[in-house]
Amino acid sequence: MFTGLIETTAKLTGRTISGKSGKLTVKPDNKFTELQRGESIAVNGACLTLEQKLTGGELEFHVLAETLKRTNLGELPVGAKINLERALAIGDRLGGHLVTGHIDTVGRVIDINCQDNDYVYKVSAPAEILPFLVQKGSIAIDGTSLTLVEIGEDYFTIHLIPVTSEDTALLARHPGDNVNLEADLLGKYVKRQLEMVGVSSGTDSVTMNTLRNAGWL
Repeated sequence: MFTGLIETTAKLTGRTISGKSGKLTVKPDNKFTELQRGESIAVNGACLTLEQKLTGGELEFHVLAETLKRTNLGELPVGAKINLERALAIGDRLGGHLVTGHIDTVGRVIDINCQDNDYVYKVSAPAEILPFLVQKGSIAIDGTSLTLVEIGEDYFTIHLIPVTSEDTALLARHPGDNVNLEADLLGKYVKRQLEMVGVSSGTDSVTMNTLRNAGWL
């Protein structure tokens, strides 16, 4: 489990694939301490297992071909800037939101505008993630916890404040680039519970009794 608060950016230094799996190597801009083989690290939002720390400070991960296919980790060029976050420890502050590291889908950066001191990103929203998007709700983009601002029929917008733009890899993305998307975990559970009691995400309305029967009240 992660929070979406990026600990450091890194450079993607290598990617090899052999059959259904491969290796991914990254070099953090700031060194992690007390790393352990087998621990989970979110690499651009995708939860990967650390295999070893290489000479020179590079980190090596085992990665499935399916992971490379379903995230932007399979298409980012070697040398690209990416985000890293170690797993949440019990007792840590939850400053972002609950992030699992399981990427739901990939969205495309449509447009980037500067508004005052913020950058406004317009990102495409594939159909499978749209039901989980709510104004002022949370979404993880390349592992970064962000707040949804505007939601359209096939897109959404977020704002990057100076701290986020300076401390993450998102400013290195450009219109046309793909980014990893993970919807809010709580929204997924609510939707599943409502489906179990017979409420569809289409035409049926949600009432207090519906939520009570689903166990949310």
